Amino acid sequence: MRGTLDYLQYSAMPILKLVRGLSLAAAVALLAGCDAVVMSPSGDVAAQQRDLIVWATVLMLLVIVPVIILTLLFAWRYRSSNKDATYTPDWDHSTVLELVIWGVPLLIIIALGAMTYVSTHKLDPYRPLDRIAPGKPVPADMEPLVVEVVSLDWKWLFFYPEQGIATVNELAAPVDRPIRFKITSSSTMNSFFIPALAGQIYAMAGMETKLHGVINEEGVYDGFSANYSGAGFSHMRFKFHGMSEAGFEQWVAKVTAEGDTLDRDVYRELEQPSEREPVHYYAEVDPTLYDAILNLCVEPGTMCMKDMMMFGHGGHGGGKADKEESHDGHGDHAAGHGHEQHQ
Repeated sequence: MRGTLDYLQYSAMPILKLVRGLSLAAAVALLAGCDAVVMSPSGDVAAQQRDLIVWATVLMLLVIVPVIILTLLFAWRYRSSNKDATYTPDWDHSTVLELVIWGVPLLIIIALGAMTYVSTHKLDPYRPLDRIAPGKPVPADMEPLVVEVVSLDWKWLFFYPEQGIATVNELAAPVDRPIRFKITSSSTMNSFFIPALAGQIYAMAGMETKLHGVINEEGVYDGFSANYSGAGFSHMRFKFHGMSEAGFEQWVAKVTAEGDTLDRDVYRELEQPSEREPVHYYAEVDPTLYDAILNLCVEPGTMCMKDMMMFGHGGHGGGKADKEESHDGHGDHAAGHGHEQHQ
């Protein structure tokens, strides 16, 4: 019986090797077709994040590679058939070896910690940009493009408050101009991610997170949700267009000419779950709609979260304070809670 099993195992080895080889070839072929956009981004923030990944990997390899090489070297040198290898069964200590074993990893950890600390603060998504490219600071008179993002089931809604327009599943911005995203969700938590532009950040109902980025090359890039949110999650994608300033103005003019009206009634229809939603433009947008979505008071007669919090702190809803509070003020008020959640 044992001989039969050995024979079967020996006979199956060529087949197993063939399957293994074919699997490896298929994996290589699939990877060859991948667009490694995370490692080759088109935005300065994403490029800095890529550099952090590369440097962290290189520092860790300073330990990993020598350990792998020495493991193979020791296995070969001290194999049982090598009678020339030095045999010292009573050896138990080496000061130099101890210094190397403990000192090198310690230095690497210190370097990684310092680099991560600096990068974490420098690349904080809430921190406004101080440059648009290496050696190219943000001009003092350049204002960022503000885009208000709402994740819906299962699509993306983008408000351009300065331009007075909105779009579904299409985003555009001029190159070399900072972008300030204000991000929230209508219900389910999602994650807003454009790999070529910057890192991902969560979108949560009743909260506002922020993201600052800049695109440095013209092109069309993929954006999607990086957080599972239900049945239509796989198709919750959009295109991000990096354009020249003139091209962006033409795009805005196109949206203005072809767009429909987006008010609260239209939004309530748009909010209903749908998959593979086509691109849609809105030329006339209710200026209070994003604030109502953020504060969960789109439905008539619903008290806004900002008013609830004001009552909870012993304040009074309405009145002069509400009238003087700006649109950005609403977002900043909710953003503090979103940032705590994000961290």
